[in-house]
Amino acid sequence: MSDTPELLPVGFRDRLAPVAERGAAIERAVLGVLASHGYDRVDPPLAETERALSQRGGNRTDHLRFTDPISQRTLALRTDMTTQIGRIAASRLADAPRPLRLCYAGQVLRLRSGQLRPERQMTQIGAEIIGSDEVAAAREVVSLAIEALQAAGVTGITVDFTLPDLVDRLAETRYPLDGAKLEAVKAELDSKDAGGLAALGAQDYLPLIAAAGPYHDALAKLEALDAGGALASRIEGLRAIALPIADDIRLTLDPTERHGFEYQSWFGFTLYADGHVASLGRGGTYALGQADGGSEPATGFSLYPDALAEAGNGESERRLFLPIGHDSAAAARLRTEGWRTVAALSDADDANALGCTHRMENGAAKPL
Repeated sequence: MSDTPELLPVGFRDRLAPVAERGAAIERAVLGVLASHGYDRVDPPLAETERALSQRGGNRTDHLRFTDPISQRTLALRTDMTTQIGRIAASRLADAPRPLRLCYAGQVLRLRSGQLRPERQMTQIGAEIIGSDEVAAAREVVSLAIEALQAAGVTGITVDFTLPDLVDRLAETRYPLDGAKLEAVKAELDSKDAGGLAALGAQDYLPLIAAAGPYHDALAKLEALDAGGALASRIEGLRAIALPIADDIRLTLDPTERHGFEYQSWFGFTLYADGHVASLGRGGTYALGQADGGSEPATGFSLYPDALAEAGNGESERRLFLPIGHDSAAAARLRTEGWRTVAALSDADDANALGCTHRMENGAAKPL
């Protein structure tokens, strides 16, 4: 029999100290911000019926499925918690007053991973306003997402705005397109292919490629394109959302960005930070309850903070060694001051080997 431990599946890994501890602290900090703004926490199950998760997720099929030995039904592990929040709002909390503010935190499982985010199990933390997708709700959610990241110690934040239904709106009004051509134009805009747009005879949409970049410049270009006023309400909405955001937050605009916003309605945003290649989260406006034949407006965001825990913040941990016969009352006092204590179990225990930075002597912490 081999003594070699079995390797974890691709995309899965153990999180040890101090990464696991930082992750827990980040989760507490973010949820504390959400609670302080009146968001009530809900905790949906890790697995549901595969049919329910697929329908509420836009008929997604990228779930890890298994047969429930009790009911013999096909169950699936969640890939996203937002759809579960929608189920709770539409069923258990259907009679709750709107707008309904909910928050959540938990693990989600992806069937496949990508290059920028190779992990398949990750932490998702988020907040949703159920019952409103108005500008006021979007403004609150964006500001809340920024505050949550700052509480987690994030600096150098960038918020990238998008308007998921922009091309559809222009195609219905100022620059008409039929169904087949509309999808082709969207594909060329996704790849920022000016030649492809020209080949389609969609020159009117070329300025949208240039209308991406720093927020104020991009918004001015979008206004110039919208001479007919088809996007006037969208542009005013963007201005209102950006208005309360502090000057130290970078704002950008990519009005045709659709990746990750397939189910958003008129507004979406992505969160980035210095030192992180992948995004830290995204949000926007959308509709809940479509799987049940109904629809309810909602606005929210999700954060994926595992990268923050992995990166750390460079702070050294204060770890205090408590020798045999130490003053337990003094040790308790030091713990309230933020020290982490490690008590010796025998005279053979070594403070340095146990990762301690200090040793208690005469009721006080002394550097090793």
